[in-house]
Amino acid sequence: MNKKNLFILTAAAIAAIILGVAVGSVFINPSDIISVLLNKIFQKPFPDGFNEANISIIWELRLPRVLLAFLVGAALSVGGAVVQSVLKNPLASPFTLGVSSGASLGAGIIIITGISLPFLGAFTLPLFGLLFGMLTVLSAVMLAAKTDKMLSGSTIVLTGMVFSVFTNALLTFIAGLSGDKYQAVMKWQLGTFSAKGWDYVKIMFPIFAVCFLVILFFSRELDILSFGEETAAAIGVQTKKTKWLLLMATAILTGAAVSFAGVIGFIDLIAPHIARRLFSPRHKILVPMSALFGGIFMVAADLIARTAAAPKEFSVNVIAALAGAPFFAYVYLRRKQK
Repeated sequence: MNKKNLFILTAAAIAAIILGVAVGSVFINPSDIISVLLNKIFQKPFPDGFNEANISIIWELRLPRVLLAFLVGAALSVGGAVVQSVLKNPLASPFTLGVSSGASLGAGIIIITGISLPFLGAFTLPLFGLLFGMLTVLSAVMLAAKTDKMLSGSTIVLTGMVFSVFTNALLTFIAGLSGDKYQAVMKWQLGTFSAKGWDYVKIMFPIFAVCFLVILFFSRELDILSFGEETAAAIGVQTKKTKWLLLMATAILTGAAVSFAGVIGFIDLIAPHIARRLFSPRHKILVPMSALFGGIFMVAADLIARTAAAPKEFSVNVIAALAGAPFFAYVYLRRKQK
């Protein structure tokens, strides 16, 4: 692995987070951001002349939003790296499995019905989104397992697409019948990190950390699966069991990301390709590098979304698509030429 590239990428991740917090309707000096962090984490006193009005802007508004964007981008990118390897398809993504459509259906039901579970409140929506996203992937993989004992990538893609189309159609039908709730459902699907505080970060971080470590633990198996099921089975990898575990971890990662931020596409395709090209196809390296790339990309996309036409705010998905669609076309055409 190129240590220079690793240093540059790590520095870029830190710079992206600082820039994301600093830039907005009011520009905040990076030194003030560091002062607030030192005070909140280590109880270090503020320097003389510090503008205390910046404390709430940094700690309550911008920092949790930027950190959530980074975690969501990292989660989607790690999921993309796993799915591309398991399905042996460079154009595949977690959304291929129906995660986003399932999560959207769960979130849509909560938006339309207005259900709020006790002790959960606003987190009822992301919980239902996560559960429905996982249920959709579980159903797709179970159907694939019944029709194909080897659980091949093409079968998983086909069943995932079937469930994705079905759940999208079901959501559109239900939202259409709801009348005035239709616009709210469509707005949620566009994706945003607005008004997301520390509670979201506290939930998203452990989900990401656990799934990330599980996937990293199976990095060797992912390397072997990239060469095909028959080769993996010959080496001794329990292909079906390993695929189940990896796809479920990916479903949890992506379902949580979609539930907290809405449907944001292309990042799960872009980040793994860049990380694979600059660093290594070995998943022990690819997975963490994809997470860093994805986090940087999402923070940058969110920054552009909220500042490009301030005080109005674009959907994060719009910014991601503007960068992702040409990249998708490039990867497809390059693959076709090969």
